[in-house]
Amino acid sequence: MTGPLIQLGQVGPDPVRRAVLARRVRLLVAATITYNVVEAVLAITAGTIASSTALIGFGLDSVIEVSSAAAVAWQFAGRDPQARERVALRVIAVSFFALAAYVTVESVRALLGGAEAEHSSVGLVLAAASLAVMPGLSYAQRRAGRELGSRSAVADSKQTLLCTYLSAVLLVGLGVNSLFGWSWADPVAALVIAGVAVKEGREAWRGDVCCAPVTRTATADCAGDGCCTPS
Repeated sequence: MTGPLIQLGQVGPDPVRRAVLARRVRLLVAATITYNVVEAVLAITAGTIASSTALIGFGLDSVIEVSSAAAVAWQFAGRDPQARERVALRVIAVSFFALAAYVTVESVRALLGGAEAEHSSVGLVLAAASLAVMPGLSYAQRRAGRELGSRSAVADSKQTLLCTYLSAVLLVGLGVNSLFGWSWADPVAALVIAGVAVKEGREAWRGDVCCAPVTRTATADCAGDGCCTPS
C-alpha cells in the first residue's frame, strides 16, 4: 500500500535565528580582519628588520586572510547574502591559491639555498598568539556558517584555520632553527600547508564546503556531508 507523500518541513534556522547567526558571522569576520591587520603590520615590520622570509611570508598570509574575511563581510552586508555567495566563494578560493603559490615559491627558494628563517622574539610571540586566538575564531565562524548554511562563511573559517597551521609552522620553524639550526624544517612543513591550501581553494571554488542544509524536502538530493540541493 502506497501512502501519501510526506513533505518534510524546513529544518534550518527560522528567520529570527538566521538574523542572529548572520550578525554573529559579521562580528567574527570583523574580529578576524582587525586581528590580521595588526598581525600583518607587526609580522612584516619584524620580518624586514630581522631579514626573515618566514616572518614576511606570515605577514603576507595575514593580508590574504583579510581579503578572504572582507569578501564574507561584503556578502553579509547586503540584503540578500545568498545572492552574493558565489562571488565571495571565488574571492576566498583565489586567496587560497595565492597563499599556496607564495608559500610554495618561498619554500622552494629556502630549500635551494635562499633566505632562511631567522630567530625572532617578535615572530615567536606572534605565532604563539595566533595559535591561541585563531582556532577559537575559526570554530565559532564554522559553527555559525554551518547552521546558517553559508558556504562562504565555512570556507573563510577554513582560511582562518589554515592561518593557524601556518602559525604552528612558523613557531616550529623559528624554534627548531634557533635551537638546532635545522633551516629546512620550516619550508618542508610549509609545502604541506601549501598542498592543503590548494585543496581548500578547489573546494571553495566549487562550493563544496557547506555541511548544514537550510531546508530539506522529500525531493531534496542530500550528499553524505549533509548538504542538500533541491532536485
